[in-house]
Amino acid sequence: MDQVLAFSPLLEYSVDHSIKGLYGMLQPRPAGRLDLDSEELGSTALTAFFNITQRWGLSAEEERTLLGAPPRSTFFKWKSDRAAKLSADTVERISYVMGIYKALRILLPTAEAAHAWIKKPNAAYAFAGKPALERMLGGRVVDLADVRRYLDAERG
Repeated sequence: MDQVLAFSPLLEYSVDHSIKGLYGMLQPRPAGRLDLDSEELGSTALTAFFNITQRWGLSAEEERTLLGAPPRSTFFKWKSDRAAKLSADTVERISYVMGIYKALRILLPTAEAAHAWIKKPNAAYAFAGKPALERMLGGRVVDLADVRRYLDAERG
């Protein structure tokens, strides 16, 4: 019989040095949707998004583009109510914006520098002398992902 030592609330570490429960954690998630349509998630995500874009000084049209160009009425309802059931695409976009914001706050010495960075011309190859915001406003999720990857690479 295997003697088991408590290792964490999620796993058990047995004397034979195997981690029971790890196999299940490493398996792919089921193809079913995650609970991305909860209003709590939508409220939290939208609040974070609009707080970030306010600090960046973005216009409503720029915000709409970053969110995937929802209908104007939907966008303004989101902006005023800060609550909605969001699609997985919208949550992914907001996640990239949050990651970009976090990376800038880590990389740059002041909040003001971090907030201004996206609008400043950038000589990096990925931006060809244009501001990162221009790339982010390309309208595709990959445009946001590219800026996030660039900043993550700069962080090392």
